[in-house]
Amino acid sequence: MNRHDVRVELRQLSYVVAVAEHGTFTRAAERCFVVQSALSHQIARLEQELGARLFHRTSRQVSLTAAGRAFLPAARQCLDAADRARAEVASATGEIRGRLSVGVIPTVAAVDVPAALRKYHDRHPQVRASLTTDASDALIERVSDGRCDVAFLGLPTDTPLTSVRDHVLAHDHHVAVMAPGHSLATAHNLSLEQLADEVFVDFPAGSPGRAQSDTAFTAAGLSRDVAYEVIDAHLIARLVREHLGIALLPSAFVPQLPGLTAVKVADAPRRSEHLIWSRQGPSPAAAAFLRQLDVTQAELS
Repeated sequence: MNRHDVRVELRQLSYVVAVAEHGTFTRAAERCFVVQSALSHQIARLEQELGARLFHRTSRQVSLTAAGRAFLPAARQCLDAADRARAEVASATGEIRGRLSVGVIPTVAAVDVPAALRKYHDRHPQVRASLTTDASDALIERVSDGRCDVAFLGLPTDTPLTSVRDHVLAHDHHVAVMAPGHSLATAHNLSLEQLADEVFVDFPAGSPGRAQSDTAFTAAGLSRDVAYEVIDAHLIARLVREHLGIALLPSAFVPQLPGLTAVKVADAPRRSEHLIWSRQGPSPAAAAFLRQLDVTQAELS
């Protein structure tokens, strides 16, 4: 078969993506609202057109072949492009529709993200919004490769963002967070040197959330003991409440953690919160969300 004669339908692409994501033809068919036999038939037709098997099939499991792994990113891109085309047409007629994928760090404080999504839904009910939480570096990657439309980040101040476009939401500094009965809880102001001998609860080493504090201690010529590394800020707070350590967290986020004492730190780490989107430009649905959050047209252009 001449390679230029290959015919691929969008529904076939959506079936391949569904099987890859769900791992079985049964769950994929349920997601796509078709009977399993129809989905299996369409994927078999596509494999025949392509001249390659996309999936290894066993009685218990379905997995991508090497050809399937190569095909999957292009399939997702085609589906995204089709969604984008439909959204652009709707936008031209004054209607915002399509999908909006939002990423957020656990400690975002500059924007009430649930309230923003509720407001957005009320304005644009035809848009299907989704939300995922992750670390800032992972969210940058997700926006760069198109898996997320927009994301809220927290990064050390002056961190360059070259792979995405961004809007700075706020600047903040960290405070020392400890249980009320801690020996330093009555202090009005502390320094990193005074904190260096304490046991810390922090984000995992290498993460942007951790880098903010590590950079500050290194700049001060100090080391510290991080005994507990967790990805969830609320779990950090629970460990601190149990007197297992103290933490350095953004001052604007700490009010969301009741039952803890926050003390100012003179040479505290500083961070900036960013709203980011693709350098390729936002979809109509994403652009509407960005404008709602006061991103200017000049920034979007």
